[in-house]
Amino acid sequence: MKLTCWIIYNGFLPGDKFRDFAQMLQEAAILRGHQAILYTNKELLSVLDQSLKILNHDILPDYCLFTDKDIYLAKQLEYLGIPVFNSSETIAVSDDKIRTYQLLANARLPIPRTIIAPKTFGLEVFFEDAFFKRILDAFSFPLIIKETFGSFGEQVYLVNNKEEMRKKVNEISDRPFMFQEFVETSYGKDIRLQVVGNEVIAAMKRTSINDFRANVTSGGKMEAYVPNDTEKEIAIKAAQAIGADFAGIDLLFRENNNPVICEVNSNAHIRNLLDCTGINTAHAIISYIEKEVTS
Repeated sequence: MKLTCWIIYNGFLPGDKFRDFAQMLQEAAILRGHQAILYTNKELLSVLDQSLKILNHDILPDYCLFTDKDIYLAKQLEYLGIPVFNSSETIAVSDDKIRTYQLLANARLPIPRTIIAPKTFGLEVFFEDAFFKRILDAFSFPLIIKETFGSFGEQVYLVNNKEEMRKKVNEISDRPFMFQEFVETSYGKDIRLQVVGNEVIAAMKRTSINDFRANVTSGGKMEAYVPNDTEKEIAIKAAQAIGADFAGIDLLFRENNNPVICEVNSNAHIRNLLDCTGINTAHAIISYIEKEVTS
């Protein structure tokens, strides 16, 4: 049976990297004999009228690869009976760093110590001194302030003293955010492991001499990396904790190179990993999905 699939990416975001990720998956699917069609989220409109439909699309695919964060569209496709990879719930959890850390902590996986800022209902709130004292009783400087929603290392801030902390908190108080231990031993250094199913397919090390973040988009350099068994196990369990079929797991290093989870990315772009390691993980993703859909 020839499988059909829709590969969906965001049609509004600038730059070519979002389409590039989708195209890499499309090429891998076509090589497996699948009929793979690229769509932007603005081309697939969800219709609700005592039933659920996709506007002008009566024939639906066997599965969908969802490289976007348009959760409502992903959920609509699931309601229509289409297997979506990753699922709408996994994408929603991965996009929400607080929910991600809660699931990782609940699974007893190593993460930086984190304190969640209270919900402010989108209001601009100026916290009192007692609030900052409670945070400072739990952390020492420098520390990380991280917004719940953000990508490519953005919306992550390193603060070095109380004044910087107060200024940043007041600046972002209308958004959900958290305070987090700064893993100083991993300054400008992390590893990205690409998990597919229960296997680590490829990994790279990223380093930066100018930024505490090692993201390539922040100027980090990359090199191929061979993870050890502990790093592989943590990465696989992290993907499982959020229900991901595939994910990019970012690990930091504590003393003695003990790994700690920084992020779990359900829609991790794979071009840099290919350029760095020569491994195109799109093939592993499609092979895994084919087995899931036909089993």
